[in-house]
Amino acid sequence: MRVLVVEDDAKIASFVVRGLKQAGYAVDHAPDGETGLALADATDFDAAIVDVMLPKLDGISLVKRLRAARRPIPVLFLSAKSSVDDRVRGLQAGGDDYLTKPFAFSELLARVQALIRRATSAPETTRLVAGDVVLDLVSREVTCAGQPVDLQPREFSLLAFLLRHAGRPVSKTMILEHVWDYSFDPQTNVVDVVMSRLRAKLDPDHLRIETVRGVGYTFRPHA
Repeated sequence: MRVLVVEDDAKIASFVVRGLKQAGYAVDHAPDGETGLALADATDFDAAIVDVMLPKLDGISLVKRLRAARRPIPVLFLSAKSSVDDRVRGLQAGGDDYLTKPFAFSELLARVQALIRRATSAPETTRLVAGDVVLDLVSREVTCAGQPVDLQPREFSLLAFLLRHAGRPVSKTMILEHVWDYSFDPQTNVVDVVMSRLRAKLDPDHLRIETVRGVGYTFRPHA
């Protein structure tokens, strides 16, 4: 799952981006409205978190342009303004939810999960299970055949992406776009390096994570 964060306050942006990544999401950040609009036009996001007051292009105008272009990305507005009129204005502009600052990250995460769930008509669970592998997005715990597996943050995010697509092949480009920052060079071998570390910890016999020649990888649930 990929989320766009459009926020000009560096501290808030860092707080939100870090929390979303720790929860297993791939995240792109834009510090102003024009950059956010360009990213939203060029990339398929599962949800967007947009500050109302932004430089260059305000959040309300950004979302209006997305809706005019028939971009269906679910949008959560962030704002220091808490009046009913402000919330109504944001929702009427095309926003799907509205959260006032300051906020608890747990509430923001729950609202993002609800937006994605409604948009995809699929449950956004906090646990991913495929065969004997269980990944908890909240506690950050992973078990394989009942045994705990200690993963680094990027290994955890990579496994989460594989589990979300269990049984289906995913390309290295897909992995880069959804697990790493958008600016990564598609020719880099970073996917192979982290995949090798993940396999060493979770699947040394390659029974679960298979290499699909000419395509990428696929996760095969193993009982």
